[in-house]
Amino acid sequence: MIYFPPCKINLGLNVVAKRPDGYHDLATCFYPVPWNDILEIIPARELSFSYTGLSIPGSTAENLCLKAYHLLKKDFDIGPVRIHLHKIIPMGAGLGGGSSDAAWSLRALNEIFALKLSQSQLHTHATALGSDCAFFIQDKPMIGKGRGEVLSETSVVLKNKFIIMVKPDVHVSTAEAYASIKAKAPETDLKKILEQYPIEEWRSVVKNDFEESVFKKHPVIAKVKSDLYSHGALYASMSGSGSAVFGVFSKPLDLKENFPQMSYWSGVL
Repeated sequence: MIYFPPCKINLGLNVVAKRPDGYHDLATCFYPVPWNDILEIIPARELSFSYTGLSIPGSTAENLCLKAYHLLKKDFDIGPVRIHLHKIIPMGAGLGGGSSDAAWSLRALNEIFALKLSQSQLHTHATALGSDCAFFIQDKPMIGKGRGEVLSETSVVLKNKFIIMVKPDVHVSTAEAYASIKAKAPETDLKKILEQYPIEEWRSVVKNDFEESVFKKHPVIAKVKSDLYSHGALYASMSGSGSAVFGVFSKPLDLKENFPQMSYWSGVL
């Protein structure tokens, strides 16, 4: 079976409070974007994992697709599979590609072995793999709170809007990004803003709290956001803790030549 795990963007990202467990409470809106990896999982005589496309750092044994398999194997009598991942979504970009691959591995194994796990059960397994993983169990925008795993529905819609995604050749350490942040409760409820304000007004009220410190250290990321606005973006923001930036437009346009030597994707939502 072949699957196409998507990435996500964050419409607003507020770091609300430091938690006793060392993590932070967040408020964000995860929105799926069809910049996809390609994941193939088929029954096999022995378990194996391989990949093509972008280079994936770290040991193969630590890949989240394999971790998803072993997580289900603990609870269910599933047989060996061959997993092949063609990696397209840039890593270290704030796009959640690895989390998506993990969640879709759970979804695929649930289907292949007819485990009949509910969405709630898949959510529980996904949360064990990573904070962002749970979002990718469903295929719609969700408000994320807690570490990002406490999800609720939202009526925010960007359907038929055109999106441009740009990732400079810059690595932003998530740990470093959090170390520079000052947690504080937002002045206005993010869900209310996204659902009730027109997108043209988001620029002044929908904030990613990581931008201030990340932009100071990596001005090239700030420039990407500024350039997207200068070309007519209705709303632009860094996704997650970076380094990818997205712009939402009312109509298609090609800006690839404006961002040489950067990862670039565009499409209709």
